[in-house]
Amino acid sequence: MGDPVAEYSSRLQQQEQEIHSLTAEIESLKNPQSLGLSSDLDGLREENAKLKYRLNILKRSLQEERSQCSKTMMNINQRLQEIFGEAIREAWPDLENPPLAVTPNQQAKFGDYQCNSAMAMAQMMKSKGLKVNPREIAEKIQQNIPDNELIEKTEIAGPGFINVHLKRSFVSKLLTNMLLNGVQPPPLEIKKKVVVDFSSPNIAKEMHVGHLRSTIIGDSMCRLFEFLGYDVLRLNHVGDWGTQFGMLIAHLQDKFPNYLTVSPPIGDLQAFYKESKKRFDEEEDFKKRAYQCVVKLQSKDPAFIKGWNLICDVSRNEFQKVYNCLDIQIIERGESFYQEKMIAVVKEFEAKGLVEMDEGRKIVFAPGQQIPLTVVKSDGGYTYDTSDLAALRQRLFDEKADIIIYVTDSGQGTHFQVVFAAAQMIGWYDPKVTRVEHAGFGVVLGEDKKKFKTRSGDTVRLMDLLDEGLKRSMDKLKEKDRDKVLSTEELTKAQHSVAFGCIKYADLSHNRINDYVFSFDKMLDDRGNTAAYLLYAFTRIRSIARLANIDEVALRKAAETTDVLLQHDKEWKLGKCLIRFPEILQKILDDLLLHTLCDYLYELATTFTEFYDSCYCIEKDRQTGEVVKVNMWRMLLCDATAAIMAKGFDILGINPVSRM
Repeated sequence: MGDPVAEYSSRLQQQEQEIHSLTAEIESLKNPQSLGLSSDLDGLREENAKLKYRLNILKRSLQEERSQCSKTMMNINQRLQEIFGEAIREAWPDLENPPLAVTPNQQAKFGDYQCNSAMAMAQMMKSKGLKVNPREIAEKIQQNIPDNELIEKTEIAGPGFINVHLKRSFVSKLLTNMLLNGVQPPPLEIKKKVVVDFSSPNIAKEMHVGHLRSTIIGDSMCRLFEFLGYDVLRLNHVGDWGTQFGMLIAHLQDKFPNYLTVSPPIGDLQAFYKESKKRFDEEEDFKKRAYQCVVKLQSKDPAFIKGWNLICDVSRNEFQKVYNCLDIQIIERGESFYQEKMIAVVKEFEAKGLVEMDEGRKIVFAPGQQIPLTVVKSDGGYTYDTSDLAALRQRLFDEKADIIIYVTDSGQGTHFQVVFAAAQMIGWYDPKVTRVEHAGFGVVLGEDKKKFKTRSGDTVRLMDLLDEGLKRSMDKLKEKDRDKVLSTEELTKAQHSVAFGCIKYADLSHNRINDYVFSFDKMLDDRGNTAAYLLYAFTRIRSIARLANIDEVALRKAAETTDVLLQHDKEWKLGKCLIRFPEILQKILDDLLLHTLCDYLYELATTFTEFYDSCYCIEKDRQTGEVVKVNMWRMLLCDATAAIMAKGFDILGINPVSRM
């Protein structure tokens, strides 16, 4: 037997194509003159009626296929938009691009979702000289809502809001589907190639707290795209080329003259960099030799390439320590990778007459931009502008990326705006087809609301910050006496989970566009919207089945045989919250703001607490404490909550542990 899901998908696709074809045929038959026909109108009307009948049969069949839950989760908001979009087209066929707005209802007493299109449609009609009451519009939309699998009833409220009540039985089926098949995203129409450029530290310099945000945010974006089924390339655009390598190699030659045969023991690359920079600033002969070294390096002299590689390797080892702590997978592709490609980029701009001379520099002005790009300096060297253009071109043409995201601080926003404008000007991509975006973020502040520094005023080393996080998380665990109940191995796992989870969540739970205050005390607080609270909540949810002696096999069997009842208000509230997961992910896909997922997970955890406090999952004998009754449908709601939270943690790059 073939895969039933694949068969359903194929049939759905065929039916949707036939519906589209039939709809077009019906439209053409409405105007017989356009077909060159002037007679036999009765025959045409009869054919039209038959086509409409077939169309309705197909739509009902499509709806039945949809109601057979596939392995993937459904985006309820998207499905409601399809339903209301069809109703609006039926009600007002002559209105071009009518506004479509469907949102979750903020107050449960008014329903579960709300269609707010009527008011905007009234404004649109008014601008065309047609005055229609929004409530009338809402009533007409309501009358044209097609038969569907998920709406129980609709009600019109206020000036024209359409309140939507979902079928509890349908939500129950969605939850059962998720329990049986896991948390699977809705299928992609096209598997697109995504390039995410993030982290990007500089060789020979320590990773500092500024790199923390790019690394955490970029990794989480990659995890989201990967979960949704995209082909993702994670790139680390490290600063591994430039004039600073001349002084580093010159200093290497003096300090470790036999570096070509014996690997130099550079323990502290930051100190090594500072020593070479001091000499470069103070010793004229050293400065001249440093420039000569740059020329030798650029001409690919083997001895200088080896020195360069040695310095890069020391840095890579230090970077990898951070990436190991934070569980980051990334491919290094630094500025050196694009050196040869820069020559071709400059020639391409020159060939198209887009380069101007300015005091010996070669510059490019892009439309609508006040600042030019400098593609060649007056000394003949290239710039960040040139290397970023070359990188963008390579990602568009060689990688064939459909989506390119740059995760850097907001201060680089103007730079990328000009680079993107120049790339569009030369015809490298059409923004309507290819998404190229700068996902900027604010700076990390100390608790004094100033830029995060050490007490001596130095930039905070990232490894020092992570080590401090480990120390503080262990203190927190011991404060809760977890060292008395957990084994040494479990305690260490919990320590790492809390430390790195809290650091990541503190960053991701803030709107990335804003600055945020780094505070270990706040991020380790187990009250409120913090990773500490969510990790403890998750551990408690996972322990409910264990305390009732219900294993995964029993839960699986229950999911196959037990309906998830949603009769109690708190059961219904939790069920609705769980099925919103796909639409939350879609919103983040659109705006790349990951704090939405953090807010959702916190809402889910608090909604679960309300449910657990009001609905008995396990009933125990008050005298003996023995379990006397297990409400399996509620245990399934516990299991579904844990599954969604686990997937949410995975997207955020947080690794929960079974015991804490």
